[in-house]
Amino acid sequence: MKQMFRWISSRNFWRDTQGQDLIEYALMAGFLAVLAGTAIPGLTNAIAGLFTRISNTLAGVAPGG
Repeated sequence: MKQMFRWISSRNFWRDTQGQDLIEYALMAGFLAVLAGTAIPGLTNAIAGLFTRISNTLAGVAPGG
């Protein structure tokens, strides 16, 4: 346990950049997840409205409609 505290308090611990990319990728994935979570509900409503308009237009053009 003392060795771990000694290593953390050493300069080498604070200069070590190994694993830095993994943290950056994890932050990017988290950001994209939050972005998707906020964008998807609005996008689904827009797509549903588009299909409703297409359906109404096709119903008006169809024979017997």
